[in-house]
Amino acid sequence: MSPAIEQDLNCYVVGGAVRDRLLGRPASDRDWVVVGSSPEDMRRRGFRPVGQDFPVFLHPETGEEYALARTERKQGRGHQGFVFHAAPDVTLEDDLQRRDLTINALAQKQDGTLVDPFGFKADLDARILRHVSPAFAEDPLRVLRVARFAAQLAAEGFELAGETRDLMTAMTASGELDDLTAERVWQETRKALASPNPARYFEILRTVGALKVLFPEVDALFGVPQPAHYHPEIDSGIHTLLALTAAVGLNNDVGQDVAVRFAVLCHDLGKALTPPEEWPRHIGHEQRGVAPTRALCARLKVPRAVKELAVLTTAQHGRVHAAMEMRPATLLDLIESLDGLRRPERMADVLTACHADARGRLGSETCDYPQADRVRAAADIARGISPAPFLERGLTGVQLGEALRRARIQAIKQALAESQPNAQTAE
Repeated sequence: MSPAIEQDLNCYVVGGAVRDRLLGRPASDRDWVVVGSSPEDMRRRGFRPVGQDFPVFLHPETGEEYALARTERKQGRGHQGFVFHAAPDVTLEDDLQRRDLTINALAQKQDGTLVDPFGFKADLDARILRHVSPAFAEDPLRVLRVARFAAQLAAEGFELAGETRDLMTAMTASGELDDLTAERVWQETRKALASPNPARYFEILRTVGALKVLFPEVDALFGVPQPAHYHPEIDSGIHTLLALTAAVGLNNDVGQDVAVRFAVLCHDLGKALTPPEEWPRHIGHEQRGVAPTRALCARLKVPRAVKELAVLTTAQHGRVHAAMEMRPATLLDLIESLDGLRRPERMADVLTACHADARGRLGSETCDYPQADRVRAAADIARGISPAPFLERGLTGVQLGEALRRARIQAIKQALAESQPNAQTAE
């Protein structure tokens, strides 16, 4: 690193990198705050400016972000209604006081020395999520950020301070969450879904009333009963969070984890639409759930692939659960409805979500899911039937499709008979 770049530059590592180092967690990207400098000085040193809202620069060698120390003042509604002030006279203490949580308002000198002018490390040691100042209430996005931090840090034992919970509840009641953009809500939700405990995110939002505002389709599940024989937890909302917890660890690809976990979140939305006189049964809830799943996806502007998996899981999870009783022809119908012959990876994600659904019941947290094995095996068999022999016989169009279907059904039937020699396999 060229010494001229940072010579006499008064800068500190701040935020998550400091927090995670003190917790012994894997280091996150380092963010720096610069005190006593100006945009002109930063450019002269070779830092590259980014953004227009406030002075942030990229280090010319490391690419890390360096932001000038700043204060902020609320001017309008919503997450973006702020005026920022960055000048050489803004102190490190000024900058730390504008931050959201005390555990994120710690700094570290370049030599690694902790800088904690307000004694906030006490909250880190006590595992408490507490707001820095009343100014916390000026940014509605912080309601989601705190819930997301609770999900990410749940394994560390962090709990929400009572006064912060009360403040978040008041912020929700004020109506300011209505001003959050779909993109910011999804960004925080996506990070929470990728966390070790995504259910905690939705628990916190429900505690402060924000789930009803931002995820009304999910909030409506709480208080809706299910048959105790199948669901000892009874409550549909509790089942959804149990299933979301079960989804953690069933898939090791973080990107796919988000899609699978969102599908699990949505899979039973139709139960909230079951007429109360039909409770605790929910016949047909799969198809009833498609509309609210689509509505939630549209409102949050979730990526297309995430939406498609959520809708498919919602519509088909009941049929997947019944796979062990299906005839070969019906099993092939299910595989085709999951597009399992063309897109086996997406079918695998649906099966993972269904496995999480099966585990999302009290007493079934580690249950096996033979339905997934049966569907995968049948799909592999069907996929292995080539259309080439039928094409050589001159079959095309509908005739080709029918012949291919008959051959696939017969191959699945034979395989099931061989795997279960004492069982009767229906046509």
